[in-house]
Amino acid sequence: MKIQAAIARHPRAPMDIAQVDLEEPRADEVLVKVAAVGICHTDLVMRDQYLPVPLPAVLGHEGSGVVERVGSAVTKVRPGDRVVMTFNACGACPSCRDHQLSYCHEFFPRNFFGRRPDGSTALKCEGVTVHSHVFGQSSFASHALCREINVVKVRDGVPLDLLGPLACGIQTGAGTVINGLKIGPGKRLAVFGAGSVGLSAVMAARATGVGTIIAIDLNQDRLDLALDLGATHIVHAKASDPVVEIVKITGHGVDFAIDATGLPAVIEQGTKVLAPRGTLALVGASAPGQTIPLDLVHMMSGGRSVRGVIEGESNADVFIPYLIDLYTQGRFPFDRLVTFYDFPDINTALQDAEAGRAIKPILRL
Repeated sequence: MKIQAAIARHPRAPMDIAQVDLEEPRADEVLVKVAAVGICHTDLVMRDQYLPVPLPAVLGHEGSGVVERVGSAVTKVRPGDRVVMTFNACGACPSCRDHQLSYCHEFFPRNFFGRRPDGSTALKCEGVTVHSHVFGQSSFASHALCREINVVKVRDGVPLDLLGPLACGIQTGAGTVINGLKIGPGKRLAVFGAGSVGLSAVMAARATGVGTIIAIDLNQDRLDLALDLGATHIVHAKASDPVVEIVKITGHGVDFAIDATGLPAVIEQGTKVLAPRGTLALVGASAPGQTIPLDLVHMMSGGRSVRGVIEGESNADVFIPYLIDLYTQGRFPFDRLVTFYDFPDINTALQDAEAGRAIKPILRL
């Protein structure tokens, strides 16, 4: 079928909207008419080739929409269902068998290689191959092909165009608090980076009773929003030393820290603010090969740890509906992060995301 899609052709260059040929869904695939799609920092990282997504490609991995057709083997959804498309996984490796799909042994090829496992792509533009299946969807388009494993059915009563970011950025922040770190009531948390991921962590921490919630950023407007969304303290990282301020606030440091920046210098600060037995979770996208120095005595003597968390360690079929329930209860107001754009304005939305003018842009188809 003929669809409209935004094609990323060159690093750091505007995308162009073109008519593209999309294949019919295969046996395990689902054709979704896209209602809206969030823009995530990872889209910028892929466009600019810090992650190895081959170009030209249709990016986009926070899509929401309505099922139009399903492959012959699909039983999870049917035409007319409202859905969110999330990250892809193989479904058969040891991690997937343990219901830890975000740690799928094929996570990178399934989400970043721009093709199906058999090497095929689903898109062509004027006879030229365009890479597809980014995060199992490539949803910067009027229609997207996802797989049964990475489509999540959502209920009526919530605006469908709002829900796409639950598939990645918002799921990552909230899931890291609730699923990955399992932060309990009364604990102390520092969140480095007050973008959509960090602010989602702040909201989740408030919803689950975390005692001290410290947000750290360079943008005062975002810090003020963090206070509105549940942070108990804020630290402007340019006005004062975050390590000094966090130790001053807590006395001995925090039980948990989350880095949503992907910046080695900030991650190093995150290790320094950990109290004994504290854990730092790395969730920010960064270029492969970056390293951080560790004070080994500090880490070992206090039983401190650093670990990665992907996609909030979420079982998306359960967790995305749970976040929607929290939202409808008024306990997770992620709509306050959102700025809507029309799909033809995708390059403006990308620029606003990159410049920090928009926390979570959503493109309405």
